[in-house]
Amino acid sequence: MAAGLAAYHNSFSVPFVFDDIPAIVENASIRKLWPLSDVLAPGSHGGVTTSGRPVVNLSLALNYALSGTAVGSYHAVNLAIHLVAGLALFGLVRRTLLTPRLRDRFGAAALPLAFSTAALWLLHPLQTESVTYIVQRAESLVGLFFLLTLYCFVRGAGPDGRTRWMFGAALACTLGMATKEVMVSAPLIVLLYDRTFLSGTFRAAWAARARWHGALAATWVLLAFLVVGTAGRGGTAGFGTAVSSWSYALTQCRAITSYLGLSLWPHPLVFDYGLGTVRELTTVLPQALLVVALLATTVVLVGRRPAAGFLGACFFALLAPSSSFVPVVTQTMAEHRMYLPLAAVITALVLAAYVWAGRRSGWLWTGVALVCLGATVGRNQDYRSNLAIWSDTAAKLPGNARAHNNLGQALFFAGRIQESVTTYRAALRLQPNYPETHYNLGVSLAQLGALPEAIGHYEAALRLQPDYPAAHNNFANALMRVDRVPEALRHYETAVRLDPAFAEAHGNLGNALLQSGQAEASVECFMRALVLKPGSAESHYNLGNAHAALNRMPAALEEYRAALRLQPDYADAHVNAGNALLQLGRAGEAVAAYERAVALRPDQAVARFNLASALLDLGRWAEAIPPLERALVLNPQSSDSHRALGFALVQLGRGREAVPHYEAVLRADPADAEARRALTELRSPPPR
Repeated sequence: MAAGLAAYHNSFSVPFVFDDIPAIVENASIRKLWPLSDVLAPGSHGGVTTSGRPVVNLSLALNYALSGTAVGSYHAVNLAIHLVAGLALFGLVRRTLLTPRLRDRFGAAALPLAFSTAALWLLHPLQTESVTYIVQRAESLVGLFFLLTLYCFVRGAGPDGRTRWMFGAALACTLGMATKEVMVSAPLIVLLYDRTFLSGTFRAAWAARARWHGALAATWVLLAFLVVGTAGRGGTAGFGTAVSSWSYALTQCRAITSYLGLSLWPHPLVFDYGLGTVRELTTVLPQALLVVALLATTVVLVGRRPAAGFLGACFFALLAPSSSFVPVVTQTMAEHRMYLPLAAVITALVLAAYVWAGRRSGWLWTGVALVCLGATVGRNQDYRSNLAIWSDTAAKLPGNARAHNNLGQALFFAGRIQESVTTYRAALRLQPNYPETHYNLGVSLAQLGALPEAIGHYEAALRLQPDYPAAHNNFANALMRVDRVPEALRHYETAVRLDPAFAEAHGNLGNALLQSGQAEASVECFMRALVLKPGSAESHYNLGNAHAALNRMPAALEEYRAALRLQPDYADAHVNAGNALLQLGRAGEAVAAYERAVALRPDQAVARFNLASALLDLGRWAEAIPPLERALVLNPQSSDSHRALGFALVQLGRGREAVPHYEAVLRADPADAEARRALTELRSPPPR
């Protein structure tokens, strides 16, 4: 446990990355624990990582209740799961080595051998993806339930076993089925364990414990229900996807041999292998032959050397749900899939070394464990930021378009917009028909002001993926900036139709309607945005603007103040609250609102002009002059500021100084009768 804590001590500040965002940050189903049915059946909330996995979603909801989106508690839970799984593995290995079949050969060293196995498994850097990457709690949690199912069964089937241990096995198996699909092999592995280490034959195992094996098998009903409910994990897994079973199986030959290699030499570790697949057998023929040979050897060993065969069967059975011929198109390779299979590999290595070198092998594994500890600490450092992990991934797999795409996003959010454009272009050279990269490149180009090119990439993204709500929304944003308001309205409407829970799109649609003179319709959009995202200061502010456009000043003021309660430093809300107060005849309160806006945004000419207007309403002519002079420094062409300053100077008897300001008003608008009249009066000789 101490070694595990040391290995992951630097993981607690690792931010949310990749699938953490939809599964945690954007997952509305974890925002509250009641009704529990919403948490246990999240639907599309959280993306495919939590869909059909109620125990995972519940664990994230508990974390959210504890710390919101502060990452520390999530990492603490992930590490606790990993450490408890290590203890379960330790207990399982020790008790297995003390069974009659293995006691004579390994019984005397059962404790140190179990210790070495569990320590190496806990510290191996290949495990970092399942522990440090928060959302892969799905993998570590199902690993824990798998190990607990076996451990409880072993305790319950022992000579002093009690029924409660068997109930524990059934409960762990049930929870595992509700955690991730890899649990499907658990009832078969338990039966194989019983046959191999306890009963001697399948017939004897079934005769002795048929009801408990039946109870474990019954948990498949729950798994089947959950799998059917996800509809092939949203079309990303199963037959009929864009990847054929043959191509996926060939890809898994490469994946499995890579996993085995990383088990022995964990370098280089890659966070994301992208979407690439193998199409020709000749490309992976050596790897395919190795996998077939290992599989055939396992089948032979299960019959002739059951203990060794059991480890091989565990390895392949645990990988089978994700690494066989059933396509998982979102990830064709992933290191977290080795979380549990690694236990079989390490157990085989530890026992083989003991057979070869006896107790001296303990010194070997001590050294290896220390190296693994250091490597795990180093690997955790790669996760220190989104920019760091995607830079590492793109450097290790330069041909991975998704890595370049996500690196571009990390650069964008780090404020390195021009670099993000270069990186997105690299991703598109690798995969030209990548809608997400076209969309992201459009966002970066729009940020740089290259709107025509940005619009072109948004259009490309939508040609490739017409049902892309975010692309419709940001395409509409760009269209608004080039005054193509009717087109923008259509795309905002499409965005909210495709994703009715898209709060930002509802707000943007409201702003577009407000700008096109449809204030009443905009109110409904802003109210819908607030229902979807109740704590949004921007939505309250926008709703206030809609009420103001409809001359509902009390309602507008209420919304501006709601926005300011949520975000006290919202300068525009202070300005518009001042405007509403001024309209309501409360100029004194308006002055305070404008002064706060000026303090927050000293460079905002509008706030200074409005402050001066309120002061003029109160007859405080001298106080109005400094903000007007500063407003003209910020915006020298403002006719309104020139007119107001001229008026204030006249009221103070400084008509000569007011003349240039009225002249500026006339230069901007020669037909301005009011300014011409004031200028005429100022230029007239005084009465004798």
